[in-house]
Amino acid sequence: MSHSSGKPVSDVVAVDAAFVDRFHETLKCDNLNKPDFRELDLGSPVSPLRTRAPTASTSSSSSGSFSGRTGPGPLPRKPESISNTNNNNNNSGELSGSSDNNSPKPGHARSDSGSAPPPLIYSGQTVTSPPMNVLPTGNICPSGKILKMAPNRSGRTDVLGSGMGNYGHGSIMRGGGAAAGGKAEPGISRGGETARRGAHVQGVDPEELKRLGNECYKKGNFSDALSLYDRAIAMSPASAAYRSNRAAALTGLGRLGEAVRECEEAARLDPNYGRAHQRLASLFLRLGQVENARKHLCYPGMQADPGEMQRLQVVEKHISKCGDVRRVGDWKSVLREVDAAFAAGVDSSPQLFMCRAEAFLKLHQIDDAESILLQIPKSEPHTNTSSQARIFGMLSEAYWYFVRAQIEMALGRFENAVTAAEKASQIDSRNVEVAVLLNNVRMVARARVRGNDLFKSERYTEACSAYGDGLRLDPSNSVLYCNRAACWFKLGQWERSVEDSNQALHIQPNYTKALLRRAASNSKLERWEEAVKDYEVLRRELPNDNEVAESLFHAQVALKKSRGEEVYNLKFGGEVEEVSGLEQFRAAISLPGVSVVHFEVASNSQCKQISPFVNTLCGRYPSINFLKVDIQESTTVATAENVRIVPTFKIYKNGSRVKEIVCPSRDMLEHSVRHYSF
Repeated sequence: MSHSSGKPVSDVVAVDAAFVDRFHETLKCDNLNKPDFRELDLGSPVSPLRTRAPTASTSSSSSGSFSGRTGPGPLPRKPESISNTNNNNNNSGELSGSSDNNSPKPGHARSDSGSAPPPLIYSGQTVTSPPMNVLPTGNICPSGKILKMAPNRSGRTDVLGSGMGNYGHGSIMRGGGAAAGGKAEPGISRGGETARRGAHVQGVDPEELKRLGNECYKKGNFSDALSLYDRAIAMSPASAAYRSNRAAALTGLGRLGEAVRECEEAARLDPNYGRAHQRLASLFLRLGQVENARKHLCYPGMQADPGEMQRLQVVEKHISKCGDVRRVGDWKSVLREVDAAFAAGVDSSPQLFMCRAEAFLKLHQIDDAESILLQIPKSEPHTNTSSQARIFGMLSEAYWYFVRAQIEMALGRFENAVTAAEKASQIDSRNVEVAVLLNNVRMVARARVRGNDLFKSERYTEACSAYGDGLRLDPSNSVLYCNRAACWFKLGQWERSVEDSNQALHIQPNYTKALLRRAASNSKLERWEEAVKDYEVLRRELPNDNEVAESLFHAQVALKKSRGEEVYNLKFGGEVEEVSGLEQFRAAISLPGVSVVHFEVASNSQCKQISPFVNTLCGRYPSINFLKVDIQESTTVATAENVRIVPTFKIYKNGSRVKEIVCPSRDMLEHSVRHYSF
């Protein structure tokens, strides 16, 4: 007897306890512009002040599964229990809650008497001969293992025949044919499945692959389980149970979109397969698709699970309430209802996550809205059924683009906003809310372009009007407010510039350009205290921006003068001054204002590490005099100041020492310097 590779069946080794380990070893071998602080916001107002949450990166698929989320985390789900029971539809090996090791395999019949299968007959050898006139039933190896067979001494080729329809894959034929590499003669194969015939020739049965997959699944090794189920399906593609088990493994991997497709295929293969409908109901519920979940939970002829039915009703209540409060613009209540739906089990709905993003946007929490947008990939329709699901009266996929268009517009990415709105309209062209958004987005984008062109032509009054047209359509657009503030500044109407900057900052609190515009306008209005506050925020966030540093310095000097304080020898852009003599040292620290002295030894490693940072602080805090003294070269200064350890820093104010720090960290040093600056 031989198989497709030409190897005699006598060489096929019986499946022993190490089969699983050997099989696992086999498996192992398989449009943003750079911010311009002086002129218009021509692109995205992505602000250096905004701290973005790190994107969590998880396993996802192009079918619509996603990773990373804002809000409550996914509810923990235990792997489903596994057994080899036959359900009412003869789908053996399905993942279920019971176990029966005596269930027959699909396609293998038992004798009517219920007795054990008769012994086998091999080529060239008889093993406990069966009674006369009794044909073997079941598999070649009823035990599920391939036994070692005696060699063929007849000189003829042994070929596994397909067997009769009632006996599965057990008859033995003499002669050449399919096993030898050629085609079988017509009429030889009268039953059985081609893929399963091939499985026996290779020594692996799809039921064995399914059993091994179940073992991996129970251990939480979903990737290995998936590979095994894939091989079983390749051998027996019409098995609803294999498809359903594959869906369970995909669910364990978080690939819910693929799991939905696999369950729907199982239900197509066997419309009365209860386990597939149960899984579909659970998956659709997690995806927030209430109607689809109800259709499979209440499938005709099947009894709905009371617990799942109750959960469905709770989810439906919260999603319905969410739509009601969204309609009236109660966005805080929207957030509460979305969180309640998450808590009820809707842990994987892209649409509800986008609903959270929309609520954050309307509440002027743009950072939170963008964080959700960055973490959730686009939700591709899982199947035709999923793509027809609706939320808040529009198709689910259209709602995803609908919210994205609004966020892109708020962030100043006008072209992206138009593209997203057009996509939403293509998906759901009959929805009024989508049509209104598309019209507004297009008109606002045109108004921004027209205003920018007029600004570049120095036609500032007309540019103000153009931006105003856009704001009438989108009164919460911080970019348009900031750009109009630039026009007012150019026209010398600084009060109006401050007002528009305030509006932009109210919508987007960390908007850098609006903060710069307001600080500059307040400086023109000689509101030095307000200007200094804004410039100090900008200085901390933009420590290497020399223009901001200089503006802060001049605002601080002006503030000091406005208070009647004397200002001496203040200059911007100074360097760390080296002091060598005691008289020079005393004259330097006696100057009005604050002086920071760095006592060092040039060869000391710690001094070498912190010296560049002192130079940075000198540029960062221009109102402070920075000095350095090498105590080995200036022993008189070191003795007078009693300095024995380096690096040491002393801070003087108007000639009097106010603070001493020995071997500070960078953060500690800057904190002290900032405290004594203007």
